[in-house]
Amino acid sequence: MKKLVLLTLLIVSGWTLAHAETVYLRTGERVQGTVIFQNEEVVIIRTEEGQRFQYPRADVELVATDEETRESMEPVDVVPQEKEIKVTKKASILLELAGGAAINDKERGGAFSVDLLVGSHHIGDRHVFIGGGVGYHGLFIGSGKYNFLPIQATFRMPLIEHKHAPVFGLSIGYGIALSKTYTGGLYTSMDLGYRYQINPKTAVAVLIYTNFQHASVEVPETVETETYMNKKGCNLITPGLKLALYF
Repeated sequence: MKKLVLLTLLIVSGWTLAHAETVYLRTGERVQGTVIFQNEEVVIIRTEEGQRFQYPRADVELVATDEETRESMEPVDVVPQEKEIKVTKKASILLELAGGAAINDKERGGAFSVDLLVGSHHIGDRHVFIGGGVGYHGLFIGSGKYNFLPIQATFRMPLIEHKHAPVFGLSIGYGIALSKTYTGGLYTSMDLGYRYQINPKTAVAVLIYTNFQHASVEVPETVETETYMNKKGCNLITPGLKLALYF
């Protein structure tokens, strides 16, 4: 009788080992034992030590017997994973509103500006804005008022790809003077701040900026008893705070 029981146990053990299964997880882990239940939602396996492990079907890559090879295994049906949201919009608009101080070679004042730019808001896997556009910049320095229409190319890049991220920007172009009493020239702007990505197509940013505008301004010069108006080159610098909207 004892020999019969022992023989039966050996047969059962041999059958179990011959049909041992392995669960391959998507993390790279493997669990060996006997799969006692599986459906579209879950896989349950019992190890040789008697422990039971339950895994969501989406976390299981393959289930196979030891005789099978990974090359011949059929992938387990998995629950479709939600794909990462990709931006398909080819163009974006960047609207920037700014205000701050205005400084020339001798005097101080205030400034405000509005810039409307069009370009791409998504390059590769990054929310990088590259584009160009036009703006209106008004400077009030001393008793003078200077208005420019800058035509510019613009670059804006987050320093990290995250919903909350520091962002760096650079613009370069030419400021067209809107008065005959002065002429425009090279325009550049650099800013650094914080950007919040509302959704894949929309973001808002608050930045500290510094604009540089070269101009030639008419200044009076007196020679003996005669006064002449002569144009003199000057640099107009406007540091301040900027609000940027991407949409």
